[in-house]
Amino acid sequence: MKLSDYVADFIAHQGVRHVFAISGGASLHLIHSIANHPHIDYVCPLHEQAGAMAADAYSRITRNLGVAIGTSGPGGTNMVTGICGAYYDSVPVLYITGQVATFRFKGETGVRQYGFQETDIVSVCRPITKYAVTVINPKSIRYELEKACHIAKTGRPGPVLVDIPDNLQREQIDPATLEGYVPEVQPPNDLSETVRRLAPALYHAKRPILILGWGVRLAGADIETLKLVDTLGIPVVPTWGMADFLPADHPLLVGTFGTHGTRYGNFAVQNADLILAIGTRLDTHETGSPLSSFAREAVKIAVDIDETELRKAPHFGMKIDFPVQADAGDFVKAVLQFVDARKLADYTSWKAQVSEWVRRYPVCPEKYFTEGPVNPYVLVRAMSDRIVEDEPIVIDTGCAIAWMMQAFRPKKGQRLIHDFNNTAMGYALPAAIGISVGRGNRSVVCVSGDGSLQMNIQELATVLHYGLPVKIILINNGGYSMIQQTQDQWLGSKYVASSPSGGVAAPDFGKIAQAYGYPVFTVRNNASVSAVMDTFFAHDGPAFCDVQIRSDHRVIPQVKYGRPIEDSEPLLSRDEFRRAMIVRPLDVSLIDR
Repeated sequence: MKLSDYVADFIAHQGVRHVFAISGGASLHLIHSIANHPHIDYVCPLHEQAGAMAADAYSRITRNLGVAIGTSGPGGTNMVTGICGAYYDSVPVLYITGQVATFRFKGETGVRQYGFQETDIVSVCRPITKYAVTVINPKSIRYELEKACHIAKTGRPGPVLVDIPDNLQREQIDPATLEGYVPEVQPPNDLSETVRRLAPALYHAKRPILILGWGVRLAGADIETLKLVDTLGIPVVPTWGMADFLPADHPLLVGTFGTHGTRYGNFAVQNADLILAIGTRLDTHETGSPLSSFAREAVKIAVDIDETELRKAPHFGMKIDFPVQADAGDFVKAVLQFVDARKLADYTSWKAQVSEWVRRYPVCPEKYFTEGPVNPYVLVRAMSDRIVEDEPIVIDTGCAIAWMMQAFRPKKGQRLIHDFNNTAMGYALPAAIGISVGRGNRSVVCVSGDGSLQMNIQELATVLHYGLPVKIILINNGGYSMIQQTQDQWLGSKYVASSPSGGVAAPDFGKIAQAYGYPVFTVRNNASVSAVMDTFFAHDGPAFCDVQIRSDHRVIPQVKYGRPIEDSEPLLSRDEFRRAMIVRPLDVSLIDR
């Protein structure tokens, strides 16, 4: 059996049905073996970065491995941004690169390169993968593939990279003689005592907040966590990675929080006397700065599978009263088993206060609907009303993701997908391809800014080539509006390298989409939003909607860098915030340490 055929067969046995691949001299045998396999289809993006991102999104939507293949040298280095996204969001992806033949390795010669297009991709990617290896011996291929995939999917998941030299791909091997990988057996994590010790804090809290993070979904604990929400009856503020977990009409959902979250979400967090954070690393996007200002009077219980994430908090100035190293799903099950819901306090007044903040500080007030030009919050609400429950939405970075995370009202079972921690411009379009393919070529909504679309605009052709029903909504505000907002705050509104006047090209995207072959819909003002959205979403198949938004529209609220998260801009007055605050600290001694 040819080694490359073994690789294809291994991928198929992982339950992976699609591989994203771009040809190159050092990857051809791998790709031909994929093409010849009866249970795998290959998809050809037009840039390796796009392939890496498509595989990442494929993993997110299928909850299985994603797989992407690139060639040696620039093929591998082009994948790096996509690999970063999978690494920082803990997404299990198998990245495979071809490599120059082993007899062309530069080795210890000291030369920069010996083989044509030789790059030590393993050294490049080691800091952004859980495991990276170059296969040197053809007899080790089973061991390395099994090891890589086990590592990718266990513990805190993440991407792995297997680099396979061209001459090894062509080697004949006997699968029956190959050594396998035997993972070390991990003892079960008994959390009964842990939950017993923290339970008194839950019982005595009067203003608790439940923060749910992406780790819940990575643990496959959706059903158990929904039960936990109903059992505890605690108001929920999701991280961006879990903004779609509860439908907008769920009675316990508050809203997103953090530097680009909702005011009412931040008020709830900052007024809490107990924070129970499950499956989130509580990054600075969520906590604001300094970290010591985050929920300053609350007892904090943080659950994370990665011990280093728990250790970082005191290093950066945030006290975690009870750090719990555990899989989010295991912890949720333990709480359901060992916490007596009858002992929980009555949260009626607390929930009423949160509801009052929601009423007083709406994300999309009525005045936005009376504006002449397109208001992005009005656009997002119109999208919320029209995108159906089972249709995923993939979102690019910048103002697009901030507006969506603040104003989109998800329906039950709806998915909002983004590379939340790397936030690469250009992620959404290739990710939409990966999601559509992973769903059996079903429809996906892609929301991108004009700056982000430019980063992978070539994938407009890929969507049409494969006939994928991707609906692309372009938030076209003539440049990098999120960067301009930072320049407003710090650099006197001089839009250097962020606007057409500052050097950034702004082509006619409608004409570009038409040239590719898309039907193009255009929104030019608030009054036309509803009608155009109706027609756009009624269209069968791929379509492109150019939403022309004024360049001076900003994310509101937003916290200025270096400020506590209650300092949303435009700023509420200090007196107003103090009147809203009702902090009375919970006795930390309630936690039996």
